[in-house]
Amino acid sequence: MNKAFVREAADDEDEEEALDPALRLPQGTRNYITPAGHARIRAELEHLLRVERPQVVGVVQWAAANGDRSENADYIYGKRRLREIDRRIRFLTRRLDLAEIVDPARRENTEQVFFGATVSICDGQGTESTYQIVGVDEADLAHGRISWVSPLARALLKSRAGDIVRFQSPAGWREVEVLAVVYPSGES
Repeated sequence: MNKAFVREAADDEDEEEALDPALRLPQGTRNYITPAGHARIRAELEHLLRVERPQVVGVVQWAAANGDRSENADYIYGKRRLREIDRRIRFLTRRLDLAEIVDPARRENTEQVFFGATVSICDGQGTESTYQIVGVDEADLAHGRISWVSPLARALLKSRAGDIVRFQSPAGWREVEVLAVVYPSGES
């Protein structure tokens, strides 16, 4: 089939963001990120540039030297993996360029919830949870990090310990009580 009629999936730079709505920033906002999140993204970018990409380029060069490329699985897979790596590199580079590092350890008013705060909450059933409010690119629910644009984080912003906040969750309206607000210390 002619390549003119074949479209690479998510080849457009903006399509990667369109695939995952959680990666989209609200219009007119900045890409806030903690220093730790910035370091994680920078480390991933460096790993892709210095380790993974050179390894894949080596495999593709070796596979290309073996002759017929049309049925060479190493060559075809390598080229596909190289496109994936390059797309991820472009995405990470763009996100780092837009990133505005906010160090929560420098926060002066530590009684209210702002970006970078670690917040302990209790829902109506008595279940306690702890979340750190972080940037869109560093959100990881499994590790208790939620994006500052998530409904829960938006509801928690500017609240204090003892406040009851209400927010729209996928399961409907919920109320939670803020138990504690903690910021990382500056001596890290």
